Amino acid sequence: QVQLVESGGGLVQAGGSLRLSCAASGRTFSRYSMGWFRQAPGKQREFVVDISWSGDATDYAASVKGRFTISRDNGKNTVYLQMNNLKPDDTAVYYCAGQRIGVREYLYWGQGTQVTVSS
Repeated sequence: QVQLVESGGGLVQAGGSLRLSCAASGRTFSRYSMGWFRQAPGKQREFVVDISWSGDATDYAASVKGRFTISRDNGKNTVYLQMNNLKPDDTAVYYCAGQRIGVREYLYWGQGTQVTVSS
């Protein structure tokens, strides 16, 4: 069993930055791919980015490529999402996901953290 807890969300103006963190419990964190998804009001949850267990491979959604950066620290059981040049369209609840079981499909999910970007 893996528990995921996100933090770092908040309100920011367009063009600003935020850094999200996802702390994972469980000794096998370093074996799993990890990902970030988001869900805007009235929309389906969408993939944002994921990272391999080693951190060597990443996959970004086109809408965030060049602005967001995922990283992980296996020693701290934490994955990060650095978000720069934020846009109002980035407003959503951001979810951390752990242990990939398919293409952009994950077994474990956090509770989410709200990110609001004002124009």
